[in-house]
Amino acid sequence: MKRVKEHNIYNSIREIREFDFGVFYFFTGGIIISEMNEGVLFKWKDALKIVLAAEEIYGLEIPIIYVANRINSYYVVPSNWVMFYRNRTKMAHYGVVGQTRGSFASILLEKLFFKNSIAQFKNLDQAITWAKNISEKALWPDKG
Repeated sequence: MKRVKEHNIYNSIREIREFDFGVFYFFTGGIIISEMNEGVLFKWKDALKIVLAAEEIYGLEIPIIYVANRINSYYVVPSNWVMFYRNRTKMAHYGVVGQTRGSFASILLEKLFFKNSIAQFKNLDQAITWAKNISEKALWPDKG
């Protein structure tokens, strides 16, 4: 699978945040792409760091388009989606790039808790096209 660093979108990164659980790439238009580290258990306390970073970078006006580029195997606590809503955290769009069985199983669990739809992609190129289209429509609705 292709990493963000291997994609031409890498040149349009607004900011990179590295954490002990993974790397998060923040792009113009509210697009965030994550690449989690192998074997981590991604919890609410980790997600909160990303939420706060997104608010710092984008403010509260731009809808967040989150793409999980699952280049490594890791675990998400699916019930943590409840914490997003309890803390008034809203993620407008969620896309997942991954081809492993674990990735598919994780998506099924996440769909139980995430209130909006989850888009699935086989490669990063598809996910980036999807995210850019949503971002352009959100920021310039007259062009969509």
